[in-house]
Amino acid sequence: MSVEDLSMFKFLYSVLNRVHVAYVGTYPPRECGIATFTQDLTSEIDKFTPFSKSRIVAMNDRGAIYAYGDKVFIQVDSSDEQAYITAAEALNKSNVDLVNIQHEFGIFGGEYGEYLLTMLKHLRKPVVTTLHTVLPNPAPKMRDIVQKINYHSQALVVMVKKGAEILFSDYGLDADKMYLIPHGVPNVHRWPSMPVKKRLGLGTKTIMSTFGLINRGKGIEHVIDALPAIVDKHPDIIYLILGQTHPGVRRHEGEIYRDMLLQKVHDNGLINHVRFNNRYMTKKELVDYLLATDVYVTPYLSKDQICSGALAYAVGAGKAIVSTPYLYAREVLANGRGLLTEFEYPDGIAECVCNILGSPELRQQMELKTFKYGRKMSWHNVAIDYLDLFDRILSFSSRLNERMISRRLKSKI
Repeated sequence: MSVEDLSMFKFLYSVLNRVHVAYVGTYPPRECGIATFTQDLTSEIDKFTPFSKSRIVAMNDRGAIYAYGDKVFIQVDSSDEQAYITAAEALNKSNVDLVNIQHEFGIFGGEYGEYLLTMLKHLRKPVVTTLHTVLPNPAPKMRDIVQKINYHSQALVVMVKKGAEILFSDYGLDADKMYLIPHGVPNVHRWPSMPVKKRLGLGTKTIMSTFGLINRGKGIEHVIDALPAIVDKHPDIIYLILGQTHPGVRRHEGEIYRDMLLQKVHDNGLINHVRFNNRYMTKKELVDYLLATDVYVTPYLSKDQICSGALAYAVGAGKAIVSTPYLYAREVLANGRGLLTEFEYPDGIAECVCNILGSPELRQQMELKTFKYGRKMSWHNVAIDYLDLFDRILSFSSRLNERMISRRLKSKI
């Protein structure tokens, strides 16, 4: 879609459509990947619908209080099942036309987040559920919960084709209810890395990076173990580990994992080649660091991970990428958009990184492919896809209601 077409679409949509959508999920200032996703999605959708702003039902972790803005009109203590009923009743009484659930098992209370079902059973609005996690070979309880979420939803959104395949084969769900909408990314323009590096205090160094909320599943220790072999060939390299420890991890075990990484850096003599930025970073900061990055690495340990906002951002920024072959990476980095190496395999990471840094032609080809692929993932395109889906669901619900009213009238004649 051209800039002119996009502008016309926005104008026509804002004039002809006033869709009131409530989004259920986490939301900033809570530090969570789903929170960032919800903020980015609703901010972009609001640009298309100035007469009907998004409203947020914010899921709070147990006992937490957050200073939300006006966009959040309901807060739910995720551990309080009654709060889900209260939220559903408030939504039913509101002028909300449709509810979009941002689903991740860990942000809802009960086993496998089953308290969400309590809300859905009491909700009388059309529901679109975005699935951020789709695990193959699920436990029976997990499978049952996802099936019930599907039952209460008019549509399910997945972010990669593999997600739809798993829902069909492992959960027995109807493919006709599934819609593929990619994870959104900022609209990043290609920009020479050197000026950004200098602005960030990185000089002319070769930069490798990983970002996100730090936890053991990130596999960062394997990149550190790979670094000595990379430094041998590229002695000016710096590995940036960007982001603070995940708040949930920090509550349960403090900084044990980060301290282990720091010790590994010291033991391997890599103090001059690794830098930590232990903060929850803004989107602008992340984009700047990505623009300064020569090779981005996602060394995650879970083969079943179906989505990664960090990897999506790196693709959107047009980076050369090395990753372990988890589900999301295998699909997004297919066809030469990245290099995959085995899980927990430092030698493989080192080989892939050195192949990219040692071949400017290979690196340029990968960057062009990821940048082109990332265009369809830009937030404005994702927002259009969601608005189109919402319109379909509301149109269908309206026709269904008309048929039901017609049947009732005929039964009285």
